[in-house]
Amino acid sequence: GVVESVTLGTEQSMELGGGSVAVDFVILPEGFGQRKHIDISRTIGQIRTDLEKELEIPESSLFMMNMSGAVEFAEVLPDDKGLRDFGIKGGDQVGIELRINYYQEQPAEDYVMPDALELRVTDQQGREKVVTVHVQRPVAEKTYLGGFRNKLYGTTFHHASTQTAPVQKNDLDVIRFHREVQTYEYRTRSTQCTRENGTQMPKVGLFIDSTRDVEMAPRRPYFSSADQAALRLEKCVIIQCHARGMVARRRARQLCKERAHRWELEASEEQRRWFEADLRHKREVERRMHPKTFEDFNVLYKELEAWRFNEANRIAKSGFDEAARRAAQRELLHKETKLLQTIDKLKIKAHAQNRDSKIKRKLESMSHPKVWAQADGETTTVHTPFTTRAKELMDLYSGLRLPLLTVDERLDVLLHVKWTVKEFDCNLTREVVDLIDREADMLNRGRPEKSFAGLRRRLANLFLQFIETPEFNPEAVRLQKVSRQLCDQSGTHPLSTVPIRGLGQA
Repeated sequence: GVVESVTLGTEQSMELGGGSVAVDFVILPEGFGQRKHIDISRTIGQIRTDLEKELEIPESSLFMMNMSGAVEFAEVLPDDKGLRDFGIKGGDQVGIELRINYYQEQPAEDYVMPDALELRVTDQQGREKVVTVHVQRPVAEKTYLGGFRNKLYGTTFHHASTQTAPVQKNDLDVIRFHREVQTYEYRTRSTQCTRENGTQMPKVGLFIDSTRDVEMAPRRPYFSSADQAALRLEKCVIIQCHARGMVARRRARQLCKERAHRWELEASEEQRRWFEADLRHKREVERRMHPKTFEDFNVLYKELEAWRFNEANRIAKSGFDEAARRAAQRELLHKETKLLQTIDKLKIKAHAQNRDSKIKRKLESMSHPKVWAQADGETTTVHTPFTTRAKELMDLYSGLRLPLLTVDERLDVLLHVKWTVKEFDCNLTREVVDLIDREADMLNRGRPEKSFAGLRRRLANLFLQFIETPEFNPEAVRLQKVSRQLCDQSGTHPLSTVPIRGLGQA
């Protein structure tokens, strides 16, 4: 076993002056562990072979890795190295991880086909009956007609072409004709040229008259094929030179164009980044000078707290005496109070601006015309009587909120508002008429503008309540968050039996 062989190796090494090492083996991922004392002169391959024999697993299926303890080695341990090669000394203690990786095929159960099979089938009349099929077992083993046999597991794979009979193709014996047989007519014609020519060389028994022979010399020297090839090569080089120059110039123009385009993109990107940074800076300055949202005020409060904390630390570390430190702290508290008051004033101002913008968006939503999409992609815009009514009420409300109007212009606006609300008789409209009469009387008396602030604010709020009431403005139904049946608004109930005082009457 592994323990006996390892112990024997340890005793021999002790006699030779070596040593043993305590090795903790851990099998992953199961986590099983065992400690063994191994001779320091043994190699990783010998230790792995002994462990494979002890665990009864195939060869080369055990991996030893990640040595820890006296020596750290974070990879697979090589088989040719011994424990001494890793720097391990006698008496040290190390840990080694073991991983087992092999596939053990489970034997499949042999299928035994019965001698007879009972099958349930349905005939043409829909009746179900049982048919017995007798199995004829082959006397001899099936012949191997071709395929692939796995030598390791003994599995045989057959080729389909050797197991299945080929499909018989029908030979139709189609008569095929050549095209020229059907389209051409062949004829044979003989002809005789009007001029005949021939060449006869002198020979024995033949006399050839040479008195009229003429020797002719070429006007230009002989131009051989080698000269023609050299001339063709020279002209090809010239053509190639011009062609390459054209390609190079075209490539240079393309590169210049790409460089100019890249520079333009970089310049536009730089300008965009600068513009965005400038917009962010202006936005940060604007949100601190004129805060409007909850996040803007949070920024102010955080910056105020950071400033107060820094000032308090500066005063604490300044080394002032008690009196000077108290005075500096009082001054800091005074400045912080002033800044908090300024933030509160900005908050009140922002609340008023946000309320005005919200009211404006609501009135504009009521007065917008109806829009329908058509099948051709166009839109149809229609002003209904309700949207027209909402538009008129929005204009009257805007006129009530306009500052710096003359007395005549203000009286004209008040008169239009009065006749608008007098169409309905209820507590709300009576109160609006009463406020209009009171402001008209004060205008006729020449009272200063600051004395109208509270009166005009209440008049605008009551007229806004008039606009938001569906009985007076049907378009307000879309913006109602709570059903009218769930809330009691006694101010809008009709009071037809009580007279309404006229404009200018006490």
